[in-house]
Amino acid sequence: MKFLEENLVALDAEAFTPEEAIRAAGQLLVNSGAAADGYVDAMVASYHKNGPYFVLAPRIALPHARPEDGVHEASVSFVRLKQPVVFGNAANDPVQFVFGLGASSSDEHLKILQKLMTLLSNQENLQKLTEVTSYQEIKNIIRGN
Repeated sequence: MKFLEENLVALDAEAFTPEEAIRAAGQLLVNSGAAADGYVDAMVASYHKNGPYFVLAPRIALPHARPEDGVHEASVSFVRLKQPVVFGNAANDPVQFVFGLGASSSDEHLKILQKLMTLLSNQENLQKLTEVTSYQEIKNIIRGN
């Protein structure tokens, strides 16, 4: 499982639309070899079809697509947006943290979500993610969980 490894993290990325934010997170999965090119398009298509259901908490989006859309390896990417983006989820907009999820089975999907929820359920971690300036600091947050 590739979980927030250095090549899966981008801090202060520029995105002005939900699609751009999703593509930024998805491209990290592709660049790392964890997903096929088509997976990014599938993530965007899922957003267009199903709406912003994956904006699960204030400021946090977890875009994903189906395993058969091109996941090679269970993985999670992280994009901190320079400016928050409105996804259309009244309760949790605007989004600043985009975690791209790639799982090749429902079992993996649950494991990834569990690991991510452990990290994100801690308000202190969220504050730290807002302020970090290097990958090393993110690694320290992950290690602390």
